[in-house]
Amino acid sequence: MGKTTLLTHLKEEKRTYVTLDDPLLLSLAKRDPAFFMQRFPPPLLIDEIQYAPELLPYIKMVVDTQGKANLFWLTGSQQFHLMKGVSETLAGRIGIVQLLGLSRREAMGLGRDAAAFLPITKDIERRVDSGGSLPLKELYSLIWRGSMPALTLSAQTDRNLFYSSYVQTYLQRDVRDLARVGDELTFLRFLRAAAARSAQLLNTSELARDADIAPNTAKHWISILVSSGIVYLLEPYYSNVTKRLIKTPKLYFTDTGLCAWLTEWSSPETLEAGAASGAIVKTWILSELLKSWWHNGRRAPFYFYRDKDQKEIDLLIVQDGTLYPLEFKKSATPDKAAVSHFKTLQKPRLPIGPGGVICLSPHFLPLTATDSSIPVSAL
Repeated sequence: MGKTTLLTHLKEEKRTYVTLDDPLLLSLAKRDPAFFMQRFPPPLLIDEIQYAPELLPYIKMVVDTQGKANLFWLTGSQQFHLMKGVSETLAGRIGIVQLLGLSRREAMGLGRDAAAFLPITKDIERRVDSGGSLPLKELYSLIWRGSMPALTLSAQTDRNLFYSSYVQTYLQRDVRDLARVGDELTFLRFLRAAAARSAQLLNTSELARDADIAPNTAKHWISILVSSGIVYLLEPYYSNVTKRLIKTPKLYFTDTGLCAWLTEWSSPETLEAGAASGAIVKTWILSELLKSWWHNGRRAPFYFYRDKDQKEIDLLIVQDGTLYPLEFKKSATPDKAAVSHFKTLQKPRLPIGPGGVICLSPHFLPLTATDSSIPVSAL
């Protein structure tokens, strides 16, 4: 999603760029990786490294021999293939940054100053001052078009053609063998059923029923979507870590444009007026928050809260032992009731930081002594 463009922009002049999309270079890397490394010494940027895992042991030898950092930049568009080789071969020798589509601030040219989001007053005020306005119509246009660089950076790119080609390429190149997809139409039906459930609790049995596949197949295919960065599973928060892992997560698509295309909303206007209107806003907000952490090279300490009385909080950011609660609302006038469930956080007995409601209000205003309405333009 623009990773190559980003790194070629950042790389210094002496760093060589090679792509394993080139069949001749790929053949050399697989047939004679030792000679490949002699032919292309570091500093080196290798694009689509997952196509030639044979290179990884030789990269390890060079790193261990030279004992320097920043010798190799490796990119891959198939995370499930890439991470297996990296974790086995380069453990302790590599830093990993997971990139999604462009965030709103990155598209505005503010990416260098976009820190990991926390609902702290001075940070929100700075974001509001720099973020401009984001009225309803513009917000849904942004959501409907999505965050893929090709779409974000060029208004002339045909959105429908792009996503149609993207899904076809994704199926044919990245998923078919790993997900054991025998029928492309069945997998597309599964993708659409998953997209219709964005921002909802993951129910693999219902998902399997709607896609007409076995529950175990649905679980396997969800794991592929997670590994490839198509969806993100938001885990529930419990003070007991074991409980946290066994409870039902929420499913979020990481790109709202793809989610809207799969669910066949034909325009921003129909999307805003339709049944998915609230869920797609929540999906977009979560995705923007996630990018603010991942694109800064940080793990996102994100959870949602739900207790036995069905009291729910859309997002908890857990930082330095403090809970920062957030609600997501398609509303311009939230009130104290929107943050009433924050009181349930007294049960975990952890410090509770400032929180708020990320919403369509144009102003950053207090709701309680610690919680505020936070404009979507702050994202």
